[in-house]
Amino acid sequence: MKNNFFVCSLSALTLLTAACSTGYTVSNVSGTRILIDSSYDKPADNRGTVFLKPYKHTVDSLMSPVVGHTAHYMSGHRPESELSNLLADILVWAAKDYGEKPVLGFYNMGGIRAALPAGNVTCGDVLDVAPFENKICFLTLSGRKLTQLFEEIAAVHGEGISHGARLVISRDGKLISATVNGEPVNPDASYRIATINYLAEGNDHLEAFKDKTDFVSPQEAKNNTREIITNYFKEMTREGKTVESRVEGRITIK
Repeated sequence: MKNNFFVCSLSALTLLTAACSTGYTVSNVSGTRILIDSSYDKPADNRGTVFLKPYKHTVDSLMSPVVGHTAHYMSGHRPESELSNLLADILVWAAKDYGEKPVLGFYNMGGIRAALPAGNVTCGDVLDVAPFENKICFLTLSGRKLTQLFEEIAAVHGEGISHGARLVISRDGKLISATVNGEPVNPDASYRIATINYLAEGNDHLEAFKDKTDFVSPQEAKNNTREIITNYFKEMTREGKTVESRVEGRITIK
């Protein structure tokens, strides 16, 4: 197993429980990351293996089916990465199923919780990347608000932005320039955008989204980002394509 899990301190839970009856209160909560890898499989715990066997079979049947193939390993990181580019592009790709034609897609780095492996991509791999209940949505921003959004993205040193956007930011997080499909942002124009409902609420310091208009936010489970990512991989497989994504200068730092 290769995932990193965030484990809350058991001492905090103990103190919280004790507070109900002894008057103790929680004074501190801490956490750490524990790497869960193959070292935990040696030596094997036979009793544990027997206990988990029926559950493992069920989980494997859901998580192991291959949905597509990648040309190479893809991870997510700032200011720009193969995986963040891919996920933002997938949101734009999916828009056709909603009768939408966004000019840009945005996906937050904080929502990317794993990398995609090279080669076969399974349902479990997609779930690792997008474990949250975030759903695709569509909204309109004025050019002024889009510029504000780009400034906010510069301040956090990058987020996932779809093909066609070009941002140049300074090392101290200031927006130097921005274009959409090769053109400067028109402050009086309207820009249709695909993103996730979490960002549309103005989270992750992207407050420009709060001034959105013409907001469309379908809430059915099929609109979950992991479902949409899975559908993209399946569609590429049907077309005989391997999924590819590269860093191409969507966000550069000077």
